[in-house]
This record gives sequence, C-alpha cells and structure tokens, in this order.
Amino acid sequence: MLDFISFGLKDIIDVLLVALMLYYIYRLMKESRSLNVFIGIMVFVVVWLLVSQILEMRLLGSIMDKLVSVGVIGLIVLFADDIRKFLYNVGSHQRMRGLRRFLSLSRGDDHLRKDKSVLMPVVMACINMSRRKQGALIVFERTTPLDDIVKTGDTIDANINQQLIENIFFKNSPLHDGAMVIADKRIKAAGCILPVSHDLDIPKELGLRHRAAMGISQESDSLAIIVSEETGSISVALHGEFKLHLTAEKLESLLTQELN
Repeated sequence: MLDFISFGLKDIIDVLLVALMLYYIYRLMKESRSLNVFIGIMVFVVVWLLVSQILEMRLLGSIMDKLVSVGVIGLIVLFADDIRKFLYNVGSHQRMRGLRRFLSLSRGDDHLRKDKSVLMPVVMACINMSRRKQGALIVFERTTPLDDIVKTGDTIDANINQQLIENIFFKNSPLHDGAMVIADKRIKAAGCILPVSHDLDIPKELGLRHRAAMGISQESDSLAIIVSEETGSISVALHGEFKLHLTAEKLESLLTQELN
C-alpha cells in the first residue's frame, strides 16, 4: 500500500517515457517489416522480468541476463540501418533543423548559399530533359557530407553547366543511369549509386530513380531532383517526402527556398 502511495510524478513520467520508447521501437520494426521480431523481443522481456524479478529464479534469471546482454549487441548489428534511419529522423525533426543550421553557420559553412548562376542551369536542364522524357537524378549536398556517395561514381569536378548536365543524362551516355552529385557549387560526380528506399508507402508507379531519391533524402538532408523517363514529370525528394509534378516555376522556387 505504501509503495502505491509513493508512486509520484517522477514515476508517471518514467512510465510514459518507457511507453513512448516502446512505441517508437514498434514503429521502427513495423516500417522495416520486422514486427514479428518486435513481438518476440517483448515476449522474451516479459518472461525475463517474470523469472528474474517476480519469481526470483536465480539460475534461469542469470542465464537470461547473459542472453539479454548479448542480444542487445546482436540487435544493434542486425538493425544497424534501421537504427541509423530512426536517429536521422529524430535529428531531422523540424525543431532540430534550427539547431543544425546554427551549428552549420557557426562552423562557417557557406556551401548552401546557392545563387541563380548555380540553380538556373539545373532548372533549365531539368525542363529540357522533361520535354524529351530523358531520365535524370540530381542530388544537392547540404549539411550532410556525401563523400561516400561520390566515391561510388565517376569524378567530374566541373562547373555547373546546363549542356553538361543534359549530356551526362543522355540515354547513350555511360553515366545516365546513376545519380549526379552537386556540392560546393560544382558537379562533383556522376553515375553515383544511392541507397534505395523500401518504404511501402511509395506509389507503385514511381520507379527506381524515385526510390533512390527517397533513400538519400531519408538518410541525409540532401535534396534530390528526379526527371521521370516514362512521363517526363519532375519531382523532388526532401526530408523523406516527395514533391511531385513540379513546374519550372515551382522547381526554381523550391530550390531557391531550400538551398539558399
């Protein structure tokens, strides 16, 4: 009875935080199609608490304690990509973006300050490729470095040029199937390989380029432009969301707003 009376505000907050943590773990497992694993883990935890805390079975409890210690490490290794995605989603939350911008400016980073001379060649190239139904995938690096992505492609390191962009994504070009990475006001590389998103929410009519763009937008704060080879439609992937069917004006406005 005394224990119940001593149950105060701190304990309520503790229970709520645990419930919130379990909820986010549940969502993480559900999105990665590992819901059965989550249920199995919860059953094991309940049995472990029952054996070690309530029944106080020392031998079995000790064995399960060791299994828990090893199991945590195993789960971290097994779900490393999902944990990374979860932590990125926390860091990319709207309330965290202001802090990230402050830290970027405090380091003197100015590579996000794009001007019209940088954006307009990209916009015009996308419009021309859209008219010709010429597929393209262009990624703008922002605060998250994309050095690992650049290494998967062929180094270009050239000034941003409309004709160069269109030539790289020409159907007979050896680099047209990969992604182009733009950083520090230069075309860093082309033919790059991006992480592909396996989210079930992505419409089935969107192809591999859209899934790759979504993948890089989920794992970084990059902005990815997609020109559909099937329809010629221009889309943008940003913060794990699509902006579909963009006109030239909307594309220019979006790039100006997000990259300046």
